[in-house]
Amino acid sequence: MERFRAGHAGGALWRDAADSCLRQVGELPADANLGFVYITDDWSDEFAAIVDYLKAHTGIEQWVGTLGAGVCGSGQEYHLMPAMSVLVATFPPDAVRLLPTQREDLSDLRAELGSWYQGHAAVRGVVHGDPRNAEVPELIGRLAAELPDGFLVGGLTSTRRRAYPQAVGPVTEGGLSGVLLTEEVPVVTGLTQGCTPIGPRREITSCDGNALIELDGRPALDAFYEDIGELLARDLNKAAGYIFAGFPQGGADSGDYLVRNLVGVNEAKKVVGVGEEVSEGQEIMFCRRDGNTAREDLIRMVREVRERAGGDARGALYFSCVGRGASLFGEDSNELRLVRQELGDVPLAGFFCNGEIHDSRLYGYTGVLALFP
Repeated sequence: MERFRAGHAGGALWRDAADSCLRQVGELPADANLGFVYITDDWSDEFAAIVDYLKAHTGIEQWVGTLGAGVCGSGQEYHLMPAMSVLVATFPPDAVRLLPTQREDLSDLRAELGSWYQGHAAVRGVVHGDPRNAEVPELIGRLAAELPDGFLVGGLTSTRRRAYPQAVGPVTEGGLSGVLLTEEVPVVTGLTQGCTPIGPRREITSCDGNALIELDGRPALDAFYEDIGELLARDLNKAAGYIFAGFPQGGADSGDYLVRNLVGVNEAKKVVGVGEEVSEGQEIMFCRRDGNTAREDLIRMVREVRERAGGDARGALYFSCVGRGASLFGEDSNELRLVRQELGDVPLAGFFCNGEIHDSRLYGYTGVLALFP
């Protein structure tokens, strides 16, 4: 039997959608032992009931997942409507451990799982975070560093409701939770950016909190205007939602960067505000959000991941930003159709996040693919 089964469905009643997912999943092998479930926030109040229903009807006790403003399956997106997506997997029993919710530090993790993960060469994590917890970005980095050859994928809950539930066996909220997988479970991952740099890398030479005062020794607004061009500089309203700040990561030749919003400008003081605390000496570049280049980079990433997986894909998880999907790629599930075009009709589940997790960092405006060969 296949190691991965998936189902996705929308509808007015969660029980009908769950039954549809279960029919698509079909008869499970007796040793199926892990389920992923992503549910749109329309059913936030029913989240625990849905998880219990899936446990009862599959016999699988270990479920992880969370809420999204949208969810996705193979070639299909559900935005701002009641829907769910599930992926069921069969892994070696000792290769899987649920990650209990981490809220402030990793002391509980070490006490509960330290002896298990320290006995392995590599541990990967599929994790979900609560965006209300200011410690979550730091916890992501600490968790990746704590695990042997640690590497994480996942995303932050996105919701229009007051509840931020996560499934990790029981339903919880408030921190970082998910599942850890050892080297016995091969995982190949990739990251695609939704923005393209439009100017050079600049050094922050003066700043205050999240305010850029000087870049390369010049007033920050002058450098910003130079990079975005005369047309946008004349009408900053056109730059809203189109121009962002990018912070390069890794080595000098790395194309990896964190994207953050611009939050305003002060023309009198020539200051630019960004959605991130900054420091002197840090590098920054301005980026534009571009559907065409985002499409090209998505195709490149999926092809590269599939090639690294040996051309074989049995199951997949996909985590995309709420700012992508229909607003960046257009209607009719175009983003997930592109993924299916390159992967084939692989069992897949995922959701649209309030921040995406890849390796040891929290990103924005990105898509993260985890492929199980």
